[in-house]
Amino acid sequence: MPTETERMLAGERYDPNAPELVADRERARDLAQRYNDTTEAESAHREALLQELFDAVGDDPTVEPPFRCDYGYNVAVGDGFFANYGCVFLDTNPIAFGDRCLLGPGVHVYTPIHPIDPDERATGRERAEPVTVGDDVWIGGRAVLNPGVTVGDGAVIASGAVVTEDVPDRVVVGGNPARVIREIE
Repeated sequence: MPTETERMLAGERYDPNAPELVADRERARDLAQRYNDTTEAESAHREALLQELFDAVGDDPTVEPPFRCDYGYNVAVGDGFFANYGCVFLDTNPIAFGDRCLLGPGVHVYTPIHPIDPDERATGRERAEPVTVGDDVWIGGRAVLNPGVTVGDGAVIASGAVVTEDVPDRVVVGGNPARVIREIE
């Protein structure tokens, strides 16, 4: 029988209150808090904490505190990754950023999906879908990426955009829900 962690990662309904998942979230919160308590002068210590928290970390990452995540082990960031202050990653499924991705302040990335039916939602069970961000993507402040979206290479997500569908390569999207505003030459 699969564990709740295995169900979560497979995109199946799972119980987020299972002891194994609660322990994993506590571990991530501890590491994130230790990260958030560092100073800019502690760059080597910050990178070591990110290496421990995240699944994969490319060269020269920057994550400005404060930062929050659910598990951390479902997050992968490429080379030259930059996340400004106040970013939140709800990583109940993989979140992958390519190389040279830039995130403005307060960017949120969500993978959990709660049932729409209130009776089903009352059970507390949920499922999740991954979020994938290509190379050279710029995500403006307070943008939200919802479960299951893929953002193409070279795309720009405008500040405050709510991304509910896949974003093609080399376009600017904005609004709620986000729509293509223009192509990038």
